[in-house]
Amino acid sequence: MKENNFDNKASISQNDQLRIVEALLFASSDPLDKKTLSEKLPKNSNIDEIINRLEGIYQNRGLELKKVGNKFMFKTAEDLSFIMQREAKAQKKLSKAAIETLSIIAYHQPVTRAEIEDIRGVNVSPGTIDTLLQMNWIKIKGRRKVLGNPIVYGTTDEFLVHFDLENIKDLPDMKELKSMGLLDNNLPPDLYPENIINDNNIEEIDAINSIEVDGEI
Repeated sequence: MKENNFDNKASISQNDQLRIVEALLFASSDPLDKKTLSEKLPKNSNIDEIINRLEGIYQNRGLELKKVGNKFMFKTAEDLSFIMQREAKAQKKLSKAAIETLSIIAYHQPVTRAEIEDIRGVNVSPGTIDTLLQMNWIKIKGRRKVLGNPIVYGTTDEFLVHFDLENIKDLPDMKELKSMGLLDNNLPPDLYPENIINDNNIEEIDAINSIEVDGEI
């Protein structure tokens, strides 16, 4: 058995620091932030330098290091993604209502169900929200500090990963979405917001308890 040389963090070489970060990213099914990665390294480690080295190593390889929000993960190289099968949950065909609801949440987040309904002009089925939550493309972000304290929704890292976005600001505009056939040309103009809803009046909550209390899904 190979001797473990990592018991003393201070003695870990720069090459082994890179190997540790590489292993953590490979082993994780979710993107990891710099703080999480740094916790496994000596205090004087330069996580930015390590990430830059990994990005260079994996250039033009089958895998590439991708930035998702403020986190990182390994992902199939973009030019090879066509040969890889998506997970079953990602293959689930979304209804027109679900696509519209997801789009509104992505562009207006954080947003309540009532705000979604106001934009779409029709009621949102509890099953639609439930589907998007189960796919882990949206999450409960808290409650708006207004009468009734309604739940607000936003997108997840999984949403960014699936649509190959580094940041939510990289979302295409309305014209691009329609040209790709992802949105109906008859959708209301408010779907793509000029003024994003402010999240300063959002109170973070326990997502699990909020589902039980709210009774929405």
